[in-house]
Parts: sequence; C-alpha cells; structure tokens
Amino acid sequence: MLIPILIFDVALVAWSLHLMQSALERQEFSLMLAGTLVGASAAAMLVVYFIINSCIGRLV
Repeated sequence: MLIPILIFDVALVAWSLHLMQSALERQEFSLMLAGTLVGASAAAMLVVYFIINSCIGRLV
C-alpha cells in the first residue's frame, strides 16, 4: 500500500515544482502559492499515512 502512495506523492511534488517554475517564468504569485499548497499537501499526506500506519500497527 505504501508504493502507490509514494508514487502519488512524487507526482504531487513534480507538479508542485512545475507550478513554481511556471510562476518564476511568468512572475505570477498565484502559481507560486498553488505550488506551495500542492507541496504542503503532499507532505501532509505522508505525515498522515505514517501516523495512521503506526496506530494500526499498535492495534493489531
């Protein structure tokens, strides 16, 4: 189950970097904000996954 989540996270980070690169080229703040939010959501998804994984590990 970890592999699909990691692949999805890598895709989110790649998209985030693409948005930030576009923001620098076009000098747009909204794209930079969008890239930051996408990167933060990828990090938050990993944190929640590891928290849930450790909780389920203790229950079983």
